[in-house]
Amino acid sequence: MLNNKTILITGGTGSFGHHFVDYILAHYNPQKIIIYSRDEYKQFIMDNEYKEYRDVLRFFIGDVRDESRLRMALHGVDYVIHAAALKQVPACEYNPNEAIKTNVNGAMNVINASLEAGVKKVVALSTDKAVNPINLYGGTKLVSDKLFCAANAYSGGDGTRFSVVRYGNVAGSRGSVIPFFQNIIDNGGKALPITDYRMTRFWISLEEGVKLVIKALEESRGGETFISKIPSFKITDLAQAMLPGCEMPEVGIREGEKLHEIMVTKEDSMHTYEYDKHYIIYPNYNWWGKKDIIPGGKLVEPEFEYSSGTNKEWLSVKQIQELLKTDLDKH
Repeated sequence: MLNNKTILITGGTGSFGHHFVDYILAHYNPQKIIIYSRDEYKQFIMDNEYKEYRDVLRFFIGDVRDESRLRMALHGVDYVIHAAALKQVPACEYNPNEAIKTNVNGAMNVINASLEAGVKKVVALSTDKAVNPINLYGGTKLVSDKLFCAANAYSGGDGTRFSVVRYGNVAGSRGSVIPFFQNIIDNGGKALPITDYRMTRFWISLEEGVKLVIKALEESRGGETFISKIPSFKITDLAQAMLPGCEMPEVGIREGEKLHEIMVTKEDSMHTYEYDKHYIIYPNYNWWGKKDIIPGGKLVEPEFEYSSGTNKEWLSVKQIQELLKTDLDKH
């Protein structure tokens, strides 16, 4: 599907962008991959990392806040992966206007520019924090998700298709707890602080995140939210996997932090279908019809909720240790 196609990734110099580029170069023969981001130094570093692919990789300095720059970058683009966002919860709380400019206005700019350029499909990356949000970052990503799903109403029957991929913190990515714990261990620390002993999280690797985006590119018909079936783990088990026998002082939950990650709410269950390895939340708009349901799934039970706290699959300490060796070595 991506052979001889042009793909643009907003925020493409991040952890996801690197792994997505690796995957595409290994499995497809794209005509061009455009990295669209605002940090010229990160682009310089990435350009040198992929110097043997300079005939394929292009670097475009620009901000999703700048719609005219997006229009220029999207000329001739077939597929867009929208990964650019302000993601740090405390930074968004302290700089709410900046978060809105990037996460909400930027999303609308990507939509408008993609519609104008005639892009075939757009996949936007979401987060568990957009589900029942309790912080500004989650609130802006909820709005972003709604914008991308509703954008299908503007594109017409044969126009641009917009969909969303949702997952939590990627294991080992910037902002996740694993690098935080590792930094303490590397500096000789013997105790790993736990905000709340009850806390759980989903485990998803970058490769699983990339594959879910590819699935959305291949299968989406417009308006879907794709969610991987992935295991849960306890934060206390993660601490013991990384530093066996360590002390775990409970330091209190931080502002804007949840005990559990939720990917599908009970309210969404009426429109959620379960597939072999993922869930899809379908849109609930009058322009969308049941004929657009992707075959192979079944409607979940009423009031079904997909939460890391009530998940059916759990990782043991030993399994976490094995994943730390395999998944993080790839990052």
